[in-house]
Amino acid sequence: MIPYAESGVYGCRQCGLVCRAEKDIDAPVHCPRCLSPFAPPTPRPLAWSWALLLAAMIFYIPANLVPVTAARFPGGSEESTIFAGIVTFWQSGSIGIAVLIFIASIIIPLMKFMLMTFLLLSVRRSTRRGRRQRTLLYHLMEWTGYWSMLDVVVVVVVSGLVQFHGLASIEPRAGILFFALVVVLTMLSVLSFDPRVIWRRS
Repeated sequence: MIPYAESGVYGCRQCGLVCRAEKDIDAPVHCPRCLSPFAPPTPRPLAWSWALLLAAMIFYIPANLVPVTAARFPGGSEESTIFAGIVTFWQSGSIGIAVLIFIASIIIPLMKFMLMTFLLLSVRRSTRRGRRQRTLLYHLMEWTGYWSMLDVVVVVVVSGLVQFHGLASIEPRAGILFFALVVVLTMLSVLSFDPRVIWRRS
């Protein structure tokens, strides 16, 4: 990518128009379409991505240790964590649901932790290798973010369906709140990361 000052090509951050314009020293260059002043891109600081990612990693521990649901039925009650719920679905024959929850609750969060850490460290080292691949990894994390709330959705749906007129019920517990915080914080960490820094000249 050619630096802003050398290329003479300007991109409008308001309407997205990219054009070549003559830069006047005495007056700022404005977009011919929306009249907004042109300015070189200013990548967002990486501190926000680091802070949000570390917070998500911290909340991931209680999200897996604290019960996410409590089943009440005649004769007693039973609380289960995410992993215990996966085992229950597997043993009951709902293998597809168990696999989906395992991928969304265990695999995807860990994968995003590792990939975001890799991206942040590679940007800090200003390495030029694999820039295209790292950009694709970033977009992959963006896409997987839409599926990260699957476990929360399953708990909410099951809690609404398993209500047998006082005979049995399922209620969410604090673990689902911690998991939701993990999902939200990880998504915010990905969104706060500016992929333009991958292509920044060292």
